[in-house]
Amino acid sequence: MTPCQMVIFDWDGTLMDSVDRIVDSWQRAATELALRVPDGDEIRSIIGLSIDAAIEALTPELDSQQNQAFQFQYRDWYMNRSQVATPLFEGAEELLHTLKQRGYQLAVATGKGRPGLERVLAQSGLGALFDASRTPTEAASKPNPEMILQLCQQMRCDPAAAVMVGDALFDLEMANRAGAVGVGVSYGASSAAKLQQAAPKAIIHHPMELMDVLS
Repeated sequence: MTPCQMVIFDWDGTLMDSVDRIVDSWQRAATELALRVPDGDEIRSIIGLSIDAAIEALTPELDSQQNQAFQFQYRDWYMNRSQVATPLFEGAEELLHTLKQRGYQLAVATGKGRPGLERVLAQSGLGALFDASRTPTEAASKPNPEMILQLCQQMRCDPAAAVMVGDALFDLEMANRAGAVGVGVSYGASSAAKLQQAAPKAIIHHPMELMDVLS
């Protein structure tokens, strides 16, 4: 592998303030289908996983038909019906442009499926800033290290030179398993105390603080 400077970002709760919309959509979909409605903390605890892994973690009692029905309703609520806004976090776009100007390769590793990621990249106008991305459509769900390892192989980057930035313990555990550097963000789905369990290099409280970590 050649030397590189690559930063890999989670999406929900790291670049986009979408945690509340995820919670809202999950609860409304469960209510419509007369399923158990998890509380907000339960749902926040699975953000970052693939939809299949998240359902298995929260509602393992669902049969195949119920699982498919829930996934359909959840996606419909998230994409079309929820009224909860999903802005980028303040400073997120500035951070991405700054990193790009300084020569960093940028990537996304997310629990969203490929169609969902492509949609938000287009809607946010940030798609052109990223050199590569991975979703559970192409790789195993977090915290399996496959997303990071595939990205490093594609970008010809030693995993030890890659930085994974995320708001969930799954992100940091994935970084540890891949041999990458983990940086947690405290403004998403997880508290700083929870993120500390994975012993990240740093925990930041605003996107632009990442520049200090990288310097």
